[in-house]
Amino acid sequence: MFDFSIVTTWFDSILRDTLGLGSLVSILIECVIVGLVILTAYALLAIALIFMERKVCAYFQCRLGPMRVGPWGIFQVFADVVKMLIKEIFAVDKADKLLYAIAPFLVLIASVGAFSFMPWNKGAGILDFNVGVFLITAISSIGVVGIFMAGWSSNNKFGVVSAMRGAVQMISYEMSLGLCLISAVALTGTMSVSGIIDAQSGPFGWLIFKGHIPAIIAFVVFLIAGNAEANRGPFDLAEAESELTAGYHTEYSGMGFGFFYLAEYLNMFIIAGIAATVFLGGWMPIHIGVTGFDQIMDYIPGFVWFLGKTFALVWVLLWIKWTYPRLRIDQILKLEWKYLMPISLVNLVLMTIIVAFGWYIK
Repeated sequence: MFDFSIVTTWFDSILRDTLGLGSLVSILIECVIVGLVILTAYALLAIALIFMERKVCAYFQCRLGPMRVGPWGIFQVFADVVKMLIKEIFAVDKADKLLYAIAPFLVLIASVGAFSFMPWNKGAGILDFNVGVFLITAISSIGVVGIFMAGWSSNNKFGVVSAMRGAVQMISYEMSLGLCLISAVALTGTMSVSGIIDAQSGPFGWLIFKGHIPAIIAFVVFLIAGNAEANRGPFDLAEAESELTAGYHTEYSGMGFGFFYLAEYLNMFIIAGIAATVFLGGWMPIHIGVTGFDQIMDYIPGFVWFLGKTFALVWVLLWIKWTYPRLRIDQILKLEWKYLMPISLVNLVLMTIIVAFGWYIK
């Protein structure tokens, strides 16, 4: 498995030793380059996910989807981006101008911040702390504030109702998300993202194999709660277009609306990426204890493993969205507080017992 830290160390040595730059200047240049890479990857993945959803939606509805702009409609998303960029951005009458302007940036910052923790390859984790799992959940929670501010500041009844729905839903489902992650932390013994991946090496080392029943339960609950956390169907009640026009971003146009749109799709990717990292080994290939097979799997680059697992889970989330009808707000909250939360608590106790007695695959 190729270690990408070799590349980063080589580039750092060029700046410091070959060019003779000081530590501060070298770090500044590296931070700028990393920031540009993050934003570029963020934008390209958003375009790919939007196109993917349109085609998947068309497939489920026996349609072709976008076909006119470019071969197989691949340039349709780019055309929509250009259209959004040239749209006028205007202020709503009697709106809270400051909160109205800040809200899209808060949602985007939360999404980009969580996106920065994705472990793309061995040695290619951009942000990796010893409390990485905690930081991911903390940074992603900022998005709740942005959504509530957007609806509240718009001076729109639909926006206020949507903001309240979104805040209640997202705060509720964060409980189950956190408990599922704690179950994984209990099994691996670390909150570091790279540490969790390293703990999944060896034959059948992925957490869904290693932790068997409680790990599989945590994985399924995490996907359901993550889908609700990202405001994706059938949990997209905050922006229910059939009753609330467009929800909390009804009064936004141009790139103000575009930021919400980008964040929604990337949040889906982040949920799938975290699930792939914590429960499916992240960039770690599957090993079964057969030397020849394991060596062949190691030849496949780590970023291919990570993106393959993540997009497979994105496909599952899209499948769920375009299969099930939208739930009511009481049904959404009932699902969390009466079912997912108790299951997560019991599952955490079960995982603790399994770890304490060593009843997991070592």
